[in-house]
Amino acid sequence: MEGLPTDPAWAALEDRIRNHIQRQGFSAHVGAEVELLSPGACTTSVTRRPELLQNMGYFHGGLIAYLVDNAAAIAASTLLRPGQLVLTSEFKLNYLAPARGDKLLCRARVLKPGRSMTVVSADVYSLEDGVERHAATALATIAVVTRPG
Repeated sequence: MEGLPTDPAWAALEDRIRNHIQRQGFSAHVGAEVELLSPGACTTSVTRRPELLQNMGYFHGGLIAYLVDNAAAIAASTLLRPGQLVLTSEFKLNYLAPARGDKLLCRARVLKPGRSMTVVSADVYSLEDGVERHAATALATIAVVTRPG
C-alpha cells in the first residue's frame, strides 16, 4: 500500500527528512533526535543536560516550545508533495506540569492536512524513571509553501 513505512517512496522521504533534521544547527545544538516517523506523525526527543534546564532544574519552556514547533513541522512534512516545504504559521502551547526527568518526548500528529495549511497536535511528555508525565500540549498551524526557485 502506498504511504506505508514499507513503501520504497516512503523510505526515501523518511531518509530525506531525517538527513534534513540532522543538518539543522539548532536541533544539533540541543541534541534533538527523531525517534519515530510515519506518514502524518513524528516523535522527537531531547535528553536531559544541564544547559537545557531552567533555574529550578526543570526542562526550559523554550526547549518545550522548540520541540512542539519542530515535531509539528516534521509531521506535516511527511505528507508533502514534491516541491513543497513547510513553515510554522502559529502554535498555541499549554504547559501542564513542570518537565523534569531524564528525557523529553514530543509526539506530533496531523489532524487535518491541507493544500496551504495543515493543523497538527503535539504533546510533550517528560520521562522520569520510565514513567511518562504529560508536560505540555499544543495545536499548531503549519503553512505549506512551494519551494523557491
